[in-house]
Amino acid sequence: MPLLDLLFGRPLASAEEESEQLGTLSGVPIFGLDALGSAAYGPEAALTLLIPLGVAGIHYIVPISIAVIALLGIVYFSYRQTIAAYPQGGSSYAVARQNLGNFAGLLAGTALMVDFVLVVAVGVAAGIAALVSAVPTLQTHTLSLCLLVLLLITLVNLRGVKTTGAVFMFPTYLFIGCLLTVLGIGLLRTILASGHPTAIIPPPRPSTAAQAAGAWLLLRSFANGCTAMTGVEAVSTGSTAFREPRVKIARRTLSFIIGVLVLLLAGIAWTCRAYEVSATRPDQPGYQTVLSLITTAVVGRNWFYYLTIVSILMVLVLQANTAFTGFPNVCRAIAQDGYLPYSFTSRGRRLVYSHGIFLLAFLSAALLIAFRGVTDRLIPLFAVGAFLAFTLSQAGMVAHWKRAGGVHARHSMLINGVGAIATAITVVIVIASKFVEGAWITLIAIPGILFLMRAVRRHYDRARHELASPYPLLTSKLHSPIVVVPIEGWNKVTQKALRFALTLSSEIIAFQVSTSDEPHDLEKRWGTLVESPARETGLPVPTLKVLRSPYRAVIHPTVNYIHMLEREHPDREIAVVIPQLVEKLWYEYFLHRRRGELLAALLVLEDEPRINIINVPWHLQA
Repeated sequence: MPLLDLLFGRPLASAEEESEQLGTLSGVPIFGLDALGSAAYGPEAALTLLIPLGVAGIHYIVPISIAVIALLGIVYFSYRQTIAAYPQGGSSYAVARQNLGNFAGLLAGTALMVDFVLVVAVGVAAGIAALVSAVPTLQTHTLSLCLLVLLLITLVNLRGVKTTGAVFMFPTYLFIGCLLTVLGIGLLRTILASGHPTAIIPPPRPSTAAQAAGAWLLLRSFANGCTAMTGVEAVSTGSTAFREPRVKIARRTLSFIIGVLVLLLAGIAWTCRAYEVSATRPDQPGYQTVLSLITTAVVGRNWFYYLTIVSILMVLVLQANTAFTGFPNVCRAIAQDGYLPYSFTSRGRRLVYSHGIFLLAFLSAALLIAFRGVTDRLIPLFAVGAFLAFTLSQAGMVAHWKRAGGVHARHSMLINGVGAIATAITVVIVIASKFVEGAWITLIAIPGILFLMRAVRRHYDRARHELASPYPLLTSKLHSPIVVVPIEGWNKVTQKALRFALTLSSEIIAFQVSTSDEPHDLEKRWGTLVESPARETGLPVPTLKVLRSPYRAVIHPTVNYIHMLEREHPDREIAVVIPQLVEKLWYEYFLHRRRGELLAALLVLEDEPRINIINVPWHLQA
């Protein structure tokens, strides 16, 4: 089996796309892992900021989680509307651009791209943090483990959507089952103990309160908790991946994901307060995630604890898959409008947009390396892009319903309008509360990406304008080209190149550079080897031009000679036929001089429209 088939699976034909489409069960692992996995670090991010409040900080997690859940409900109903209105894929970019204009669309698309990159980096970092909680000796290898996991996820996603869903289905439902079991047992024990359960393994005691609760601290904690809402848009963005009836299945998938997420957020908050579980510092020895502390408090550190931690680890690591599905689709939509390279619109061997996957993997790896794979350092960058995209998408839907009209238009406008206002307020809170902690990086990155996108579009516009030709084919003033064949000596490669040149023109110049290190005697044999056979068959006789190079340079004298011919013949095309040796094995590439490739590269870089390059390969069989 070829190596590519082993790594990525056999190539899929375009006609096989329908067989790759998803139902609800397989759609949840593809589009829900980000939202479900964020339950592991959203509440923890909120609790981490409440550490200075001591025991009192734990009790604030319940009202903060209720506020997050309320906002989640608003966004959920808003995206149900978006799925119905845009069954062909309702990403924030598409909705905002169509209803609010190009700039709003690009802003939404850029925010969404930044969010997807952070989804991968935070998800992988949080997954490794869960592993380090169970095996503390791995803490020194955090970054290496993050990069290894990122590589594995990238390879899986390159195998196609259906394969990815099948691979991720087991860990997804194992995570849901294990965590709901832990929270269910914790709730039952809390009820039986009249609200004061005894932990099997008590969590670390919260530190002594160092400050009183203030509105600013609570707002910052809420902003951190809102990271649990990332990924909600994924179903709407990738709705084209579902089979028919597409809208019904997409809505059902979204409802399942949001329903489970609400249960997890509410259960985690309630259990933290009941068992007095507080966050621990991630950069200090003995660090454990909040979910690890909850599980040990409820069921102890037994086989079920390790099964739960493994399921959390797998989902946190694999939640990046949501971004690997959404990011390439957003890049494709933006590239179709000319704001990203057109290569992002091409699908790879497994019907996925491979260029988007590669870019996402590269950017996420750079972010992990920059922040050493620590979740707490990445969290401040999170949620700005997500909520900005939410806001623009919902505002775009308000404009959509206003233009479309209909019986239910006013009701739909109200739902999306409330969503737009709620997420806009959240954006302000997130930016204000996290600005000095690192959100300023996101606020710089988004305008920077916008600038690059507009530069790409300007280039495509200039190229389209320059290449446009409303005229028919011009057939006047046509002349055969002057053909130049750069040669090193007489061999089969040279012979093949000259034979091809004879089919192009009657004026052929074989150009050879002779140096003191590489003396040649081809001039003496040229008459026998070339001129006589050509005359006998009535073909044009190629001319040999030999240039002595005192400084052992070969490429530049050849380039200069070609330019001289161009200047001497301003009404003629110059065709450069370059003999090229092609090795059978990849490592043999390094055993031969690459003068032909270098010459071609230098000529391509020159702004000389009358110079044309033709490569004539000779494939080595030995």
